[in-house]
This record gives sequence, C-alpha cells and structure tokens, in this order.
Amino acid sequence: MTVLTLDLVPIVVRTGASSRVSTEEITPRFKVGDRIRARNMNPATHTRLPRYVRSRVGIVVMDHGVFTFADTMAHGSIPSPQHVYNIRFEASELWGDGASAQDCVHIDLWENYLEDV
Repeated sequence: MTVLTLDLVPIVVRTGASSRVSTEEITPRFKVGDRIRARNMNPATHTRLPRYVRSRVGIVVMDHGVFTFADTMAHGSIPSPQHVYNIRFEASELWGDGASAQDCVHIDLWENYLEDV
C-alpha cells in the first residue's frame, strides 16, 4: 500500500493516477433509482462528505464503480475499496422550500457515506 505523501502529489497530478479498483467481486449496495440518505457523521479526521448533504435524502443516478475509500487512504489505513455513486439532491432538500424547484446538486459519494432511507 502506498501512502500519498507530499512529494508524490505532483506525480499523481501529472499522471492522472486513479484510485479505481478493477474488481467485480464487490457487490453494490445501491442501484440507480434508489433513495438514500447521506449519513450524519462528524469524524474528528478527514472526510469528503460535505456537511450540507448530511442527513439529506437523494437519489442514486449512477454507479461509477469501485474505488479505494479516500478517507482511510488519507490516513495510511487499509484501502477499503467500495462503490462510488453519483447522488442527486433536490435543492429544496438541501436548502428548504425557498429553493428553486428546478435546481439540484449532484455529488459523487462513497458507499460508506450512504444509508437506506
């Protein structure tokens, strides 16, 4: 396992390295069209789960495939590969009834960030 250190960042950016894992062995927990809820979590360490979507309900739009879980990799832990999904959140779900009914936000989220509604 390689830990992303400061000296490796320019190489990763220049080469476009990916954390995609080529495996069919990891079954997706969700499918396109599923309603999910972004977990309400407040870890003391790094996370890529934006606060404004925590506890909010969205719809799975796409399954991007399996990638190493960035939160664990950022701390040099085990890779923890899992599916990454594109989730659509309606603007009213995020910002209330005053938000435009025509607007939404799409966010790519790891499976660990999501739970069944």
